[in-house]
Amino acid sequence: MDRAAALSSRIKSFLDFCRIEKGLASNSVESYHRDLMKLHSYAVAQGVGGGSAPGDGELRSYVDSLYASGLKARSIARHITTLRNFYRFLLTEKDISTDPTEFLTLPKQWSSLPKLLNLTDLEKLFAAPDLTKPTGVRDRAMLEFLYATGLRVSELCSISLSDIEMDLGVVRVVGKGNKQRIVPVGRSALAAVRVYLESGRPQLLKGKASKYLFVTARGGRLTRQGFWKLLGALGRKAGIFHDLTPHGIRHSFATHLLEGGADLRSVQTMLGHADISTTQVYTHVVKPRLREIFEKHHPRA
Repeated sequence: MDRAAALSSRIKSFLDFCRIEKGLASNSVESYHRDLMKLHSYAVAQGVGGGSAPGDGELRSYVDSLYASGLKARSIARHITTLRNFYRFLLTEKDISTDPTEFLTLPKQWSSLPKLLNLTDLEKLFAAPDLTKPTGVRDRAMLEFLYATGLRVSELCSISLSDIEMDLGVVRVVGKGNKQRIVPVGRSALAAVRVYLESGRPQLLKGKASKYLFVTARGGRLTRQGFWKLLGALGRKAGIFHDLTPHGIRHSFATHLLEGGADLRSVQTMLGHADISTTQVYTHVVKPRLREIFEKHHPRA
């Protein structure tokens, strides 16, 4: 087996490991695949030899090529994270004896605050769907549900009828790493979902069966790409042309919770973040409130 074929085989084994044993979402696996095929193309083009994967010096040259290509720091950081996970897998499988990614450093990144919608824009967005059409009833329910739960768009599109407990006001969500969590759903979102279940969904399905909550006019599951497209159209209708993404609504959910007094751990649980440090990006929103609390309650403020 030549080196290109050997590297290709190791990449396939790693992706299978991520998909089957780690239970990573298809989007994550696809991201790993794209990054590692870039490494594969570089190895073939450079004709680097020896072993089943590029070694220390070769890997450093590859990372240098990423910088030279003009990639942004965030993209390079993602590439390096992919490389670290891949080489740790090779080390575990005893394909290599040392990990050449150990001394690769992540580029410095500016910490950007999440984009979010204010309550006025959210109300405009919720009013945008045409409720005389079954697709509009569905779109209104999806928007309300997304803002009420802070789900990722892939999680939103994957919800099945059996996942939501209308009487209890909660939904079971399977997130990254196949981890399940329970998320509360607000009254407004539940009301919109009830209307959709009673009128919109039956009209869309036309007698067909589907296990998914949110469906298309063809009876299939609405995809994340489909939701991105309809969100853009609804945003234009509502007069919102900038920074409107499903993730922006998720950011709005978290920010408004914290502004209302929710604690960071609860928000972490609802968002499905494995590490509290991921949720801490939202702490900027609580600083004014902390100052207000300090000045109100500290005896020497």
